[in-house]
Amino acid sequence: MPEIIEISDLSVPELYPYTQTAEVQLKRIYEPEPGLFIAESPKVIRVALASGYEPESLLLDRKYISGQARDIIKACGEIPVYTAEPEVLTELTGFKLTQGALCAMKRKKLPSAEEVLNGAERIAVLEDVMNQTNVGAVFRSAAALGFDAVLLTSGCCDPLYRRSLRVSMGTVLSIPWTFLYEPAPDYIRMLQKHGFKAAAMALRSDTVSISDPVVSAAEKLAVVLGTEGEGLRECSIEACDYTIKIPMYHGVDSLNVAAASAVAFWELRKK
Repeated sequence: MPEIIEISDLSVPELYPYTQTAEVQLKRIYEPEPGLFIAESPKVIRVALASGYEPESLLLDRKYISGQARDIIKACGEIPVYTAEPEVLTELTGFKLTQGALCAMKRKKLPSAEEVLNGAERIAVLEDVMNQTNVGAVFRSAAALGFDAVLLTSGCCDPLYRRSLRVSMGTVLSIPWTFLYEPAPDYIRMLQKHGFKAAAMALRSDTVSISDPVVSAAEKLAVVLGTEGEGLRECSIEACDYTIKIPMYHGVDSLNVAAASAVAFWELRKK
C-alpha cells in the first residue's frame, strides 16, 4: 500500500523535486546517472507509467486521491504520496495545479541518434528551439501525424521539462527522441549519411512548395525547423537537400514553428 502523507512542513527535503523551480537541477540530481523530471496531470502520468518510466513520489490535491488519481496511486505501488489542499500545493510549487497531480519520475538514459534513426522514415529535427511550449507542441504534432522520431540540437530546451511535457500531452514519453551534439551543419550531413533527405523550412526565395511531390516521395525524410525569429542557421539551410516553404496569404509571412510543424508533418507524412 502507498504511504499517504499529509503535508505539514513545506521545507522537508522529500518535497525538493516539487519546490525546485530550476529544472536543470532535477535533471542533474543523480549525476552521473539520469536525474528526475516532473510529470504534470493524470493523463501525462499515465502515459509515463505506460512508457516504462519509474515514479519516485506523487504530489496530489487531496480530492484526487479517491478521484482522478486513484488508478495512478495503485499503479505506482509503494511510493510516498504527498497531499494537501490546493492552496498549500500552490504555495509549495509556486504555481496553481490546474490538473491536481504531479509525479517525480526517474529519467531514462537517452538513446544515441543512430538508435533513434534505426528504422525511421520520417523524423522532425529542431535546431535551437528554446521555447518549451513550442517544443511540446512539435512533439504532439509529430506523434499525431505519423512521424517516427524527433531529434533536437543541443541548443534546444529539454523536452522533459514540465511545460514541454504537459503541452505535448505526454507524447514526449512515447515517441523516440534524443539530442544531437554535432554542430551545424555537421548534424545535417550525419542524417544524409543515414540515407535521409533533409528539408529545411525557411523563408527564402529559392524554395520548393511544401506540396512538391519530389519532397514527399523521399524514402527517408528529415524536416528541419528552427527557432522563431532567427530561423535556421544559413549553413544548415545550405547543407539541406531541399528548402521548403508553406504558401502564405493576406500578407502573413510565416506561421510560428509549432503551427508550421503541424502543416509540414501532415503534408510530408509517409503515404
